[in-house]
Amino acid sequence: MDLVPNPDSPHSNNSGGSSPNSSPHNFSSSSSAATAGGAAASSSPPSLSRYESQKRRDWNTFGQYLRNHRPPLSLSQCSSAHVLEFLRYLDQFGKTKIHTHMCPFFGHPNPPAPCPCPLRQAWGSLDALIGRLRAAYEENGGKPETNPFGARAVRLYLREVREVQSKARGISYEKKKRKKPQQHEQHHPPPPPAAV
Repeated sequence: MDLVPNPDSPHSNNSGGSSPNSSPHNFSSSSSAATAGGAAASSSPPSLSRYESQKRRDWNTFGQYLRNHRPPLSLSQCSSAHVLEFLRYLDQFGKTKIHTHMCPFFGHPNPPAPCPCPLRQAWGSLDALIGRLRAAYEENGGKPETNPFGARAVRLYLREVREVQSKARGISYEKKKRKKPQQHEQHHPPPPPAAV
C-alpha cells in the first residue's frame, strides 16, 4: 500500500489519528459569478460543511484502500472483515500513546516521562470515522442491511478498543449524563385560607 497520512485531516491531532490519503483534495469552493447577458450565474458548487468534507475524504480514502488491496476489491465485495482490516491498517498513522501492561505508566492519563509504547488511533477517532463511512456507504448506493460499517463485528471491535484504551490510558469513556434544563418557576405564596 502506498497510502500516506493527510496532514490536513481534522483528525490528525493528538486526540486521535490521521486518515491516510495520497491525494489530498480541497473541497471548499470560492464563490465566483459569471456575467452573461446581464444575468449573474454562480459557476461553483456550494461549499461543503466540515463534516461533509471529512466524510468525502474518508470515503475516498476507503475507496483507495479497496483499490490498493491485494487482490483489489469492489465495494460490493467489501465485508466487515475488510473494514476491520482497514481500521487496523490505520493504527500505523495513529498519534495516541497506548500503554502496554508492562509499562510503568499503564493506566496513567498523563504520564510524566516518555515510554516506548505504540501509537494507535484513538477510539474516539475510529468511532467518528465509522459513523461517517457508514453514512457515506448508504449515500453512495449501499443498502442499510448490507452496510459493512454497521456490522456487529465492527461494533464489537470498537467496544474492545474503547475498553483497552480506557484501561491503558486511565481514561473513563462513560457517557456523561445530560442535565435537564432547569425551569425557572416563580414561587407564589399560597393563597390565604378561605373564611368559614
